[in-house]
Formats: sequence, structure tokens, C-alpha cells
Amino acid sequence: MSTPQLTILAILFLVVGGFLWGRFRHDTVALFGLIACVVTGLVDADRAFTGFGHPAVVTVACVLILSRALQHTGAVDVLARRVLPAEAGRLSAVAALMGLGAALSAFMNNVGAMALLMPLAIQLAGRLNLPPGQVLMPLAFGTIMGGMVTLVGTPPNLIVATFRPDGAFRMFDYTWVGLPVALAGIAFVALIGWRLVPVRRPAGDMPFETGTYLTELRVPEDSKAVGLTLRKFEAELEGVDLVILALIRGTERQNNPHGSRKIQAGDVLIVEAEAKALTESAARHEIALEGLGTRDEDENDDEFVLREFALLPGSSLIGRSARQLRLRFRWGVSLLAVAREGARPRGRLGTLTLKSGDLLLLRGKSDVLSDFARDLSCVPLDTAPLWVPDKRKAWLATAIMAAAVLVAAFGILPSAVAFAGGVLATMLTGTLPLRELYRALDGPVIVLLAALIPVAAAMQETGTADLLARGMVDWLAQGNTLAALVVVLVVTMVLSDVMNNAATAAVMAPIALGIAAQLGAGAEGFLMAVAIGASCAFLTPIGHQNNTLILGPGGFRFGDYWKLGLALEAVIVAVSVPLIVLVWGL
Repeated sequence: MSTPQLTILAILFLVVGGFLWGRFRHDTVALFGLIACVVTGLVDADRAFTGFGHPAVVTVACVLILSRALQHTGAVDVLARRVLPAEAGRLSAVAALMGLGAALSAFMNNVGAMALLMPLAIQLAGRLNLPPGQVLMPLAFGTIMGGMVTLVGTPPNLIVATFRPDGAFRMFDYTWVGLPVALAGIAFVALIGWRLVPVRRPAGDMPFETGTYLTELRVPEDSKAVGLTLRKFEAELEGVDLVILALIRGTERQNNPHGSRKIQAGDVLIVEAEAKALTESAARHEIALEGLGTRDEDENDDEFVLREFALLPGSSLIGRSARQLRLRFRWGVSLLAVAREGARPRGRLGTLTLKSGDLLLLRGKSDVLSDFARDLSCVPLDTAPLWVPDKRKAWLATAIMAAAVLVAAFGILPSAVAFAGGVLATMLTGTLPLRELYRALDGPVIVLLAALIPVAAAMQETGTADLLARGMVDWLAQGNTLAALVVVLVVTMVLSDVMNNAATAAVMAPIALGIAAQLGAGAEGFLMAVAIGASCAFLTPIGHQNNTLILGPGGFRFGDYWKLGLALEAVIVAVSVPLIVLVWGL
């Protein structure tokens, strides 16, 4: 083994380890890998940032912008409400929701599709008298599977396409395998797999049953709670699911305070409760939810509403606290409570660091909350009234996306150019305000892709990809071509479950090419196995952003995904391998 091979293997080990550790963001880890390759001479300094101009990266950026235009104009919302059946049984309703999610994800950002359909999924769960997770997990998996269907369905497809020796895969080359696999997966989940979704039904009767929140109650001087013991306070709230976790008096904090302690004016009670219990306890004892203030602060208090939101991956709120964000000063909204992964987070509300998938209970004017959610990547968990600001622009946004897809599909222009033209049309027609255009770009994804493309090239140029391929062929596949195809698919699935799927594709694509060369097989089938495997992140909440997004609203825990996820991945392996052999050969 040569020095360059040992070096790239060491860097790859550190990069994959960084992805698995999760301490740093994926783009930070990828950028470390790129800089390390440059410093060690594996990547020329003048080629270090060529990834930012790579067609795959440009296409991803453009698709993100066009997807945001579809969301902003309300075009997808209109489609969803017209397509989904108003009255249907569990099987047909869940299948229709998953099918719509997969169809949208085939042509737009799948996180955006998930965010648009989440409120409808929660409404559907309520109508069917189901815990929300029973609908949210199938929807999340459906939107992930939809990415298999087209070139632009998910970033891994674009990465894999560029490794094809005889020219990149085109728009619908993935459809021959991806569409039947997605349909089989949807059918399995709708008919059988839903039984493997854990039932997480929190106590209480909140419409979305999103579980308990951590929040703070401040006791004013005129509160009816002043002078009551904590035991008496809780007794008066019998039937309301509220638990006092701590009492703060001045600089003193007492965790699990004794029930005989009397409440004084100015005390802060840290409590765990459902959203309805919070408002009921505050009203009954004239206590202020911290951040809400007293009732006389707002002249038109009736204009203010409470709404629940889930925090999308990539939101600028992630990693910051309410105190740092200065929500009331900057946006005119108040953060009243936070819920996380079915369990209470630790610490005080003002200093609590927000994470992806957190549930936020916010107070503010309805229109302000809607703008806040749209600007800062939060998903409302209620079905807000349908808002289509301009029907003409909704149709324009749809037409622009369709035109870009068709131009790319028929090879009139390369995909990157076709979708860049779509972005230009979006700018000229005003279907997406210019201030929104650059917000649509998912910076971490762009940096991740651009940084890993040169690293993947270094794996090939140093012969490391061939070295790893030879080991997989000899040790795992025993020289059998079909077994090697299955190994590539399964290994890619495993990696995608624990690290970013685009990173998985960048690592596995050159190895798949090496395996095909070792066995004298066609490269297309092995690359297609990487593309399918990279879209199969079903075992954990960290494998895909959509899995993370449903943690809070579904009341899920980390280990709740693998039962349905493992069965679904087995179905996908059983369906995709014969299809790959049939369509692309070995």
C-alpha cells in the first residue's frame, strides 16, 4: 500500500468518523477532508474548489431554488389539498399521502415536500384517530423513496450520475428501477409495515398530541398562586397534566422542590406540561408564561395566538438559544415552551440551545408567525388556511419547474444549464422574491457536495477506491458478481443510515466503479445500487433530515425507526436487485 493510499485512507477514516460522531456539522467535516487532502498533496490547491462549479452542485442549488418557488407561491399546497382524499380509510389515505410525497420528492427538495405535507398528515391522523407518528413515519419514508425516481430527486443521484464512464445518467434513467422500488415500498408500508411503527400517544387531548413541553411560569404579585404550597398548587390543577421540575427564587434554584414550599411573588416555576395545560394553569392562577408577559402588555390581546412549530433541519435557529435570538425584539414572537424527542430538554428556557426537530410553542400575531415560520424554516403543525397570494404565479412556478425538467430530460441542455435557466425565469417572473432566492440555498449541503467531490476524485486517482473494491470483492462477495452488487447496495444502505446520504454516495461511487472493474461488470448497475442504497436511510432519525423532522411531532425516540426501517430496506433489496440486473445487466 503506497503512502498516498495510506494518507487518503486515514483522511477518509477521520471524515467518516466525524460524520458518525455528529459533534460537528456535515459541511464542516467535509471541508476538513478537503483541506486535509490539499495539505497532504492529494488534491492540487488550484483544483480544491472546483467542486463549487461542478454540474451536480449547480443543479442541486437550482433545484432548491425552484422548490422554494413552488412552496412560496402555494402551488404544492393547492395540489396536495386537491389530490388527497377528503374521506378515506386508513389504507387508502396513508397510501395516497405517501404517493403524493414521493411524487413531489421526485422533482423537488424532499425536505420541502415533507414540510408542506406534515400539517396535512397530522390532520389526517386526527381524522383517523391515530397517533400522529403512525402517519408521519410513513410520510417521511415515502418522501425519501421518491428521491430514487429521477436525477434531481436527491443530491446522491446527481453525484452518482457524474461517475458513469460513458456519460452521466439522464433525468429518467433512474426511473426504471427507482419507480418500481418506490411503489413497492409504499405498498408495503401502507398494507403491512405501518404495524411496525411504535405507538406513541402522549396523554392529553391536544389536537396534535405532540407531548409535553418544558417551559417557565413567572408568578406576579397579584397571582392567585401566591401563598399556596407547591403541593396545593398542583392539587388545584388536578386533571391537568403539569409537573413542577424546579423552583427559582432570585439566584437560588431548587430542583424537585418539596411540596411544602410556599410560592412567592417573583418565583419562577420550571414545569413540564402539555400546551393546553400550560394555558389552563396560567389562566386559572393568573400566572405569566415566561416570554408571554402579563395580559395588559398587549392592547389587542385577542389578535395574538399560540401555535406549535417543528424546527426544520438547516434552520438558522438551530444551535442558538431564545435569549441569543431576541425573538420578541426582532420578530415580535415569544417562545413559550420547547419539546424534544418525546422527552423534556434540560436547562432553562431562555438559555436552551435549539436542535433540529424540536417543537416550539410560539405566541404572536397569526400573520407574523406565518412569516416567521417561512423565513426561519419552521413547519406549522396546524393546517393554516390555504394561502395562494397569486394564482398566476403559482401556475408560473409550476410551468417553470416542468419546463426545466423536460429540457433536461430530452437532452436539449445539460441538467445544470436547464435548471439554471429555470432559476433565471423565476427571477424574471418574480415567482420568488429575490430576498428569498438565496435563502433557499441550503448552504451546508452545497459546501458538503463541493468539498467531497475532489476528495472522491483523490480516492480514484490514488488507486484507493480500487484497493477497497478489491477487498470487498475478495472478502465479502467471494468473486461473485451478483453477491458483489448486493454487498454494494447493503453497505451503502448501512452508511446512509448513520451519515449524510450525499457523503455516502461520494464515498461509495468510486468504490462501486472499482468493484465493477475488478469483476469485469458494467459500471451502471453498481452505480445504480449506490444511488438506491443512498436513498434508504430508514433505520435512524439522523440518516435523513425528514426522519429528524418527525422526531418531535411523532413523539419518537432514537430506537423507534429500525423495525419498520429494516423491513422496508429488506423489501427494497429484494425488489431492486432483480430490477438492476434486468435493466442494466451485470
